[in-house]
Amino acid sequence: MAIKLIVGLGNPGQQYMFTRHNAGFWFVYHLAQQFNIALSPDKKFHGITGRGQIHGADVRLLMPSTFMNKSGQSVVPMVNFYGINNDELLIAHDELDIPAGSIKLKTNGGHGGHNGLRDITPHIGNDFHRLRIGIGHPGHKSKVSGHVLSKASPDEQIAIDSALSAAFDALPLLLGGDIEKARSQINSFKLPE
Repeated sequence: MAIKLIVGLGNPGQQYMFTRHNAGFWFVYHLAQQFNIALSPDKKFHGITGRGQIHGADVRLLMPSTFMNKSGQSVVPMVNFYGINNDELLIAHDELDIPAGSIKLKTNGGHGGHNGLRDITPHIGNDFHRLRIGIGHPGHKSKVSGHVLSKASPDEQIAIDSALSAAFDALPLLLGGDIEKARSQINSFKLPE
């Protein structure tokens, strides 16, 4: 099945816009810019939404305007309203367990401690596609909150942006329904030496 809804997870508000936890927002925002998709607030879905053509596919975009740990309040109503199947759903989010500059496409699996996914999976299950955007781990769990809610270093940001570009390169495959080929392309991405 082809992807029909792309969700980027993050926290609303200007103070969070450039923090690592908003990597999912960055992905959707850049998609909207690149493909001239207007984004606007939608109270019904508690988020910023848009709809447009990406590589010939009709795609909806969503950035929840709830806080991260309430992402389900936005994603679940939209999935239900438009009848989006889990195999048509891609959720982009920050990922502590992989380094900045790495990106992985995964289907199924638990929430991995990610509060956004933790709020979504009880309602729709976990067999949707995730674009895991590496932000690296600070080394100790006591530092995680400060890490995700702070800005990446300039070098880390360059690495994250490179990984996002690699995901954009795989979009024609993703949107065409060739998930395995897209997964292979995304998961094999390595930063240039």
